[in-house]
Amino acid sequence: MTTLDEIDLESVPLGATGLQTSELQFGTWRFGRETAEGNLEIGEDRAHELLDAYAAAGGRYIDTADIYGGGASEKWIGDWLADRNRDRFTIASKIFWQIREGDANSRGTNRKTVRERIDALLERLGTDHVDVLYIHRWDDQTPAYELMKTLNGLVEDGKVHYLGTSTLRPNAWKVARANEIARRHGWEPFTVSQPRYNLVDREIEGDYLEMCEEYGVAVCPWSPLGQGFLTGKYDREDGLTGESLAAESPHFADNYLTESAFDTHDVLDAVADEVDATPAQTALAWQIHHDQIAAPIVGARTVPQLEENLGAATVELSDAQVDRLSEAHDGPYANL
Repeated sequence: MTTLDEIDLESVPLGATGLQTSELQFGTWRFGRETAEGNLEIGEDRAHELLDAYAAAGGRYIDTADIYGGGASEKWIGDWLADRNRDRFTIASKIFWQIREGDANSRGTNRKTVRERIDALLERLGTDHVDVLYIHRWDDQTPAYELMKTLNGLVEDGKVHYLGTSTLRPNAWKVARANEIARRHGWEPFTVSQPRYNLVDREIEGDYLEMCEEYGVAVCPWSPLGQGFLTGKYDREDGLTGESLAAESPHFADNYLTESAFDTHDVLDAVADEVDATPAQTALAWQIHHDQIAAPIVGARTVPQLEENLGAATVELSDAQVDRLSEAHDGPYANL
């Protein structure tokens, strides 16, 4: 297996921002997260080990959110950054979800909430700005004009450099409308997007990717390994008979524990064998080679797991192999 010493992540353009991003971004949603059994999934020491490993491989883009670990993720990243050159790293965070029980105004993207939360997350990160601020979900209670005016104010104040949207695949028109409002008023538009996308989840193909291309929005997918399905850890027979413990959610069962998904995995396994890589590395390499994807976001529980995922950057796929993977699981717009 490729080691960290052999990995040197390249920089690629982050859409129309002018920024360069690591070809694999590092997601920290497991930092400080408690399992259903009350166990800490990743503690501070291991979080710092993972960040060290990512940086050692040349990684420079760190993705978090103010709800990850109840703010612990941002705090631990900030502590880690304190001993390093902050300007060498692109830090992205997200806001939306409720942070105080019983307080309806601690959720959403109204002006009061946005201004309060940006100041709090900057304090946890120990920095005076984030490079990308994502809207974690769309807030239908806040008019797009109000949202874009407020976000533009954060950019003008120097607290945020660029704006992003997360998990808005069904709402491509809402992003387009918001960007048109921003354009009309000379405000900062959305220039980065973070949707779910992988070899099985193809829901953004069609209108959403076309919208991103039209507006110069960088696409940085989360769940590029399909909640672990594309790593090869799930057995076809157990998965299809319902005996597998993999059914963590209705979405997982409906999307991944299907004949079609396992057929896609068969193609992935075949290509992985051809290029002498793991299924996870090959699935990530497919996104690295994807013309419409800026950089997928990878996560890991352990350093060896992260090392395997980052090894995807060393995997070379031919055009024919990319096409085979792309055609293995038809997206919803494949026949249009």
